[in-house]
Order: sequence, then C-alpha cells, then structure tokens
Amino acid sequence: MDKKGNILMQKYELGRLLGQGTFAKVYYARDLKSGQSVAIKIVDKEKILRVGLIDQIKREISVMRLVRHPNVVQLYEVMATKTKIYFAMEYAKGGELFNKVAKGRLKEDLARKYFQQLIGAVDFCHSRGVYHRDLKPENLLLDEDENLKVSDFGLSALRESRRQDGLLHTTCGTPAYVAPEVISKRGYDGAKADIWSCGVVLFVLLAGYLPFHDQNLMEMYRKISRGEFKCPQWFQLEVRKLLSKILDPNPYSRITMSKLMENSWFIKGFKPLEPPLCNDDEDNDLDELGDIFTASASDSEGITTPRALKGHSMKPTCVNAFDIISHSQGFNLSGLFDEYMVYKPEERFTTTQSPSIIVSKLGEIAETERFKVKMKGGMVKLQGCKEGRKGQLQIDAEIFEVTPSLHIVELKKTAGDTMEYRDFCNQGLKPSLKDVVWT
Repeated sequence: MDKKGNILMQKYELGRLLGQGTFAKVYYARDLKSGQSVAIKIVDKEKILRVGLIDQIKREISVMRLVRHPNVVQLYEVMATKTKIYFAMEYAKGGELFNKVAKGRLKEDLARKYFQQLIGAVDFCHSRGVYHRDLKPENLLLDEDENLKVSDFGLSALRESRRQDGLLHTTCGTPAYVAPEVISKRGYDGAKADIWSCGVVLFVLLAGYLPFHDQNLMEMYRKISRGEFKCPQWFQLEVRKLLSKILDPNPYSRITMSKLMENSWFIKGFKPLEPPLCNDDEDNDLDELGDIFTASASDSEGITTPRALKGHSMKPTCVNAFDIISHSQGFNLSGLFDEYMVYKPEERFTTTQSPSIIVSKLGEIAETERFKVKMKGGMVKLQGCKEGRKGQLQIDAEIFEVTPSLHIVELKKTAGDTMEYRDFCNQGLKPSLKDVVWT
C-alpha cells in the first residue's frame, strides 16, 4: 500500500473503515481508473495461516467466483502481498439489512421483495453447487437502489464437500438461524438447511423479532428442533402457511426451493433477475488460489485476451506409449463430432500443427464465440460469457506432444451445461477446427 495516499496496488484509493472482524477489515475504496466505488476486504495472511483458515479463504474465493448473480455481492478481483490478501468487491451502499430491521418490522410488500431476491440468489447458488450456511440479515446487504445482495461466504460449502452419504456434517452458522438437522450433528442437506434459514429471515422481516428465541441456548435449540414458533396476529394466512412449510423441523417434508418459488404469496410481483453476461475485460484469475499465500507485492496474473494468444508459444505435455494407447479412441475427427459423442465431458483429436498454431486457433474460436481465455502451463482454458442455469460453460484444452510433429489435443468440459457444450462443439468447434485436425 502506498503510504503517501492510501493507494492500494496503484489501483484503488482506500477510504473509511466499513467494518471489521477477527481476521479481516473492510474499507470503502475507489477504483482510480474508473472512479467506481468498491469495498476492499483486507485479510491478515499471518493470522489465517496461524489458525488454519487457508482452506476457508480459498473456498470463499472459489465460491464467490462461481455465484455471479445480481443479488450476490460480486467479487471483482483478488490481490495479495506477503502479509495481506485483498478482496476487491461490489460496494453495497445501503449497508446491512439488519440495520433496517432493527428499526422495526417491514411492510409486507417490502419484506416479500427482499425475500424474493434472497430466494432467487440462494436458488442460483444451489444450482452452482454452493450452500451458504450462514444466511441472516447481517449477511444481507442493500445497494443504493434497495436491492438485496447476499454476502459473506466464509462458512459456505461446495457440493464436493459432501460425504459418501451425500450430506454435509460440519456444524456451523448462527444459532437462531440454523436448521434443526444441523444442530443434531447427524448430517444434513445443505440446500434444505439454507431454506430453513431463509424462513427465519422472512419471519424476522415481517415480525421484527426472531421466531426461536430464548436466553437459555439449550431451550432455544429445543424450540428449533420441534419447530415451535408463533406467528404474530398481523401475519396473513398465506404467510403463516408458507412459514409452516419452510420452518418444518423435518428436512424430508420441508418445502423444496422449486415449490417455494411456486407459492402464491411468494410469486406476487416476482421479477426474477437474469445473471449478467461476464465482462470481457475482467482481469481476474482465481484458479491459482495457492498463489495468494506465496504472493509478493508485485505478483499479478490475469485472464489473457483471445487476441494475445496469436503466435503464443507454449510447452505441450509430453506423452509416452502408454498415454498414446489411453488416448487412442480420439485419433480421428469423428470421435470429436459424432452426435453420440458430444455428450461426453471430454473429446480428443490429433493434429500435425504446432502448439502455437493450435493455441492461435483456439484464441480465434474464443474471440468469435465470446469466450474468455487464459493460459496455464500446457493448457488453454476457455470460459463462456453467458451465465446459464448451471453457470458459465468452461472448457479446458490440453495439448500433448506425441512427436515434435504430432500432437493430441484433449478438450474437456469442466463446468456448465452439457447441452450448451454440445451446441458449442457442433456450431463452434467443428467448423473452426477442420483446418488443424489430422484425419
């Protein structure tokens, strides 16, 4: 940080302190280039290394990259020095929703609007395999237009965190908002647990107080485990019925997200927001998460523009005879483009072209199809700009050297929708790669 004027990385001018926790402080900041207001979260690297929170920080970064949605606080970029990690995030001018509720209960229409935006964001998170696990008014922010923004994914879990029983087992969250099955420590469905927390938030917005509250923590847990709560008299019958379905202590009979979004009270005036298209000029690489813990003040790595790949030299991965046998199924063009093959998550083809020509061709395809692209060793990563139901389509292309004049290119879908991948193979890859595929 520039001591002369609180300038961070020659990019952001830091301002007032917005909030702080045990391991991090959040400041208001201004992007020097665009003038845009942002929030900078500064994490003390030494503290998180000392208490073993490395994986939690990595997970938070990964999750925020996955869940780009209008009602989720956006992560713009991550930077690091030897002692600090910096999150540059969307600035929510309206502050915490908690501050609004603390002044008293909200009118039904306003509460419903916030609840709709919360459910829309959480449903999107679940579609990306992300479970928040700490939903509460303190973690829900408001922008200058009074739109809700879900924040603080520090306790979130990814689908891959589930054990063999398909359930999560880490007990976490805020006691008054946590689902009964989380307290029981027998394993829980992350999506169902989030739905419960959303129900508690809805009750708080409409009532101005918690549905389950007791000075004795064990007594409060007893009420939660039995689903014992009482709606105030001003709650409409429709809301009472909906809350009884959400705050059902049995996760197996608790309302699902799809059914909740069809509820007659919920859908009144509901305007679902579409996830935005990605910004082609984004300079943000979050795949190399290990680098942030070894970074120096000058370290930076970002997404490469498609044009920059033209003539780009790279060292392909070498393969031996056993590797060739394992790759033999893809030694022709039909293996990549046959109708029944495009549903497979990975495809291969051979080429006599040099790696630089292959990379240039992939760069041309990326530019034509509006993909972001970056280099990583012997691999080219393509990421689509359209945010579908299953997120952005992402394809890894790895180049293997058989001989100096013969290469295998393996394409693998690593994220996104299979149907989108099939369409991309048929409409984008097939016509564009004919010149480089060796048949």
